[in-house]
Amino acid sequence: MLDMTVKLAGVALKDPVVVASGTFGFGREYSQFYDLGELGGICAKGLTLHPRNGNPAPRIAETPMGILNSVGLENPGVDAFIAEELPFLRQFDTKVIANISGNTPEEYGIMCEKLSAAGVDMIEVNISCPNVKAGGMAYGTRPDLAAEVTETAKKNAGNVPVMVKLSPNVTDITEIAKAAEGAGADALSLINTIRGMRIDVDTRRPVLKMNTGGLSGPAVLPVAVRMVWEVSQAVSLPILGMGGVAKGEDAAQLMLAGATAVAVGTAMFADPYAPLKVRDGLADIAERQGLSAVSELTGGAKPW
Repeated sequence: MLDMTVKLAGVALKDPVVVASGTFGFGREYSQFYDLGELGGICAKGLTLHPRNGNPAPRIAETPMGILNSVGLENPGVDAFIAEELPFLRQFDTKVIANISGNTPEEYGIMCEKLSAAGVDMIEVNISCPNVKAGGMAYGTRPDLAAEVTETAKKNAGNVPVMVKLSPNVTDITEIAKAAEGAGADALSLINTIRGMRIDVDTRRPVLKMNTGGLSGPAVLPVAVRMVWEVSQAVSLPILGMGGVAKGEDAAQLMLAGATAVAVGTAMFADPYAPLKVRDGLADIAERQGLSAVSELTGGAKPW
């Protein structure tokens, strides 16, 4: 029998496929399709310290190979998540990963303390957020800012592992990865969405109200594979790879590039069963190659 289990920063997952933050809500809608316990883990919708209404519509638009979004982190706030959504997710035999965003290091620290006390399995720290103290510069674009928020998160997360989510919108993603590792991160997740834009040629207006947004979906997979490969060579941390995963082969590419586990996101908008199909496709590939454990794929790429 093929061993599908993996360990991500010490957290045991029954299989290496989780669902990506921002695409699964808090799981209530998807639980109508299947038992969420079949998933390796759930990265819940991104949380902020206080409730947010998000950006005005239109804030999601299709592209030929994916979607653009500028949802703006609409969420009920960390306290409401702990009180109302976490108990629901805890009904299922899967790992719960809370995703957080903040405007200051102090906000990240407060949320980590709350979530640690609430007993989540892991905290994913989104550093693609503007730092109000740094003139709006996103934490994920400068090594010093990435290190600052990572260190604050670690100090307040107790025994809960901290996974830092990296932005691809940088000159050299390995520099940010090294900074997060040096500041104590337990794992890294990458990639977040790529900045993009589309314009309606008849109205001459951008298709999104905020003009630009994050590109996700199949178009970004080659970028994700390249960045996971580069980061895996630069740091020793486990990686949750994501970006355009829609089938088992996509997940296998990210694992061969160095990812320990993978996340499925945009594909679920077209097919809610996508994570389960990715899991089964990954198992088929591992069995076809005669592996005893799916974890043997990690870092197995053979560069020319």
